[in-house]
Amino acid sequence: MRHAPHARQDRPRESSVNDELALDQQLCFPLYAAGHLLTRLYRPLLDELGLTYPQYLVMMACWQQTPCTVGDLGRALYLDTGTLTPLLKRLEEQGLLTRTRDRDDQRRVVIELTEAGRALRARAARVPEALACQLPLELGEIADMRAMLHRLLAALATIDDRT
Repeated sequence: MRHAPHARQDRPRESSVNDELALDQQLCFPLYAAGHLLTRLYRPLLDELGLTYPQYLVMMACWQQTPCTVGDLGRALYLDTGTLTPLLKRLEEQGLLTRTRDRDDQRRVVIELTEAGRALRARAARVPEALACQLPLELGEIADMRAMLHRLLAALATIDDRT
């Protein structure tokens, strides 16, 4: 006998207001879900650039500071080298950046943008505004939310540094 996925509706639902494990009572869930949905909004914009969302983040960090090391990128993006390495490899294969060992310290890998990587910045410049136009928020609300999230990131990074 097969049951419908929600067949146990005969029990009354507990109010999520008093349930500390309810999704709508968590900080992590709306951040996760909003991040997922924002990434989906980025997809068609980034497809035009030939980038995935994680690759776009790497490129933005490189446009902000290059040359840089893999360690610099990891700290800027809150990513470990195991996550960054395949992203960097793919971007290198696309001809957007180069990876070379530091002559003074062979353990360090230096990332530099190629001419194509620098040129891509001009095409990518429209992405933030194009995305903002899709959001049901005023520009001031977006700025306030971004500032709040940066404060949260800074606080979480401090906690993470202690563990």
